[in-house]
Amino acid sequence: MRLTARARLALLQTALALVAGAALTGLTYLLMRRRAIFTHLDPVGNPSPDTSPQDGLRVLADRVQADTLSALLPQAGLALVVVTGLAAVLGWLVAGRVLRPIRVISSTARRLSAENLTERVPVTAPADELSALAGTINGMLDRIQRGVAERDRILDSQRLFTANAAHELRTPLTTARTAIDVTLDGKPSRAELLAMAGDVRGAVEHMQRVLDGLLLLARSQAGLAARQPVDLAAVAAAALDAAAARAAAAGVAVRSELRPAPVSGEPVLLERMIGNLVDNAVRYNRAGGRVVVDTGTAGGRAVLRISNTGREIPSGKAETLLEPFVRGLGTRVRTDGLGLGLSIVRAVTLAHRGRVALAARAGGGLDVTIDLPGEPGCRR
Repeated sequence: MRLTARARLALLQTALALVAGAALTGLTYLLMRRRAIFTHLDPVGNPSPDTSPQDGLRVLADRVQADTLSALLPQAGLALVVVTGLAAVLGWLVAGRVLRPIRVISSTARRLSAENLTERVPVTAPADELSALAGTINGMLDRIQRGVAERDRILDSQRLFTANAAHELRTPLTTARTAIDVTLDGKPSRAELLAMAGDVRGAVEHMQRVLDGLLLLARSQAGLAARQPVDLAAVAAAALDAAAARAAAAGVAVRSELRPAPVSGEPVLLERMIGNLVDNAVRYNRAGGRVVVDTGTAGGRAVLRISNTGREIPSGKAETLLEPFVRGLGTRVRTDGLGLGLSIVRAVTLAHRGRVALAARAGGGLDVTIDLPGEPGCRR
């Protein structure tokens, strides 16, 4: 038979009371046996003529001591039984009171499941070991709830990403198949065959760009294999040089203030991140607009900020541009872009333990701010 914790605790308290009572009774018996206590003598009977008064008094004292000791044991035994019974009842009640918070914790844990993680264990007062245990369990439940929410968010994002990727790849495949079916339905001329080949080539190039973007996104999300010192200012300068011709053709003015911003990271990913930001700033701009690029350090972190003019974006929709295959105003708008640029930017930023923030500009356009941990030893 397995006893509960309450029963074991009550038995332990009862045993302690029994042992203490028995020890107290035994000690009292030994002390009374060693020394007779004379409080009042009322002799019964007369001593014999042959004994002196002192001897008779001694005999009477020994008889009183023996009678007292013999009466002590039954009375003490009865008192010990009563005290032990009371100790058992009180021990049971006290054990229940002490273990009540643990029962509450246990019943709360039984009610919790992966679908219901909102309930918390009540923290008792005053602060003691049980309240510390309840606080620890609540902290663990908070972490589990955040983990489950993050898991659900990632799964939903992966499902949406998979559906969007399938759609993006199906569109050029459909284009290529339609071009082939229409061209080969009859006797195509050389010009028609060349046009079909051009359409198929364009579809293949589009699929290749989509797959390259997906591979880079997956590589960014997988983490960094190696780190090297990189200056965001130098990378931004190279990206601006590469986009200068497109910006001039689109009538977009570019202004930059590039102060040193050293970080430790993977150069290829950082180059692609800044290249995507500059490309988006030029692509989603307006004629006569501008692009401003700033780099620097603040609080030991490297900061990159790119802002551009363009169409007005609702303030609540700016963060949706970080989702894969979202373009323009947060919808799937057909443009010459893939809709992976800002998703790659976010993945690269997170891989470098950084933060990315998007804010809609008053009058149109977007502000993108990225801060990354600075190169160790650099504090400006």
